[in-house]
Amino acid sequence: MKKCKILCVCGSGTVSSAMVAGKITEQLNERGWEVHAVETSPNGVETALSGDTYDLIACVSPVYQDFGIPKVNAVGMLTGMSENQVIEECLKILDNK
Repeated sequence: MKKCKILCVCGSGTVSSAMVAGKITEQLNERGWEVHAVETSPNGVETALSGDTYDLIACVSPVYQDFGIPKVNAVGMLTGMSENQVIEECLKILDNK
């Protein structure tokens, strides 16, 4: 299995980001990826990135700064609409890492 680290960002860094992390992890596992996901708020992104490296940032809340890490709009994982599109965007990034 290939491994990746994903930073999941929502407004408070708890409920929504945990839900997104769980769904992304489950769906990427089914596609051969072992996922380590970390949840945070937009204000915690810089701190999270200072202590670790990530392959992508899955955002439910906007992350305006460019940290040199690809970002995926993951709102579709919350709404249940466009989940496949979110996963395809993640795979496109991960397959090219």
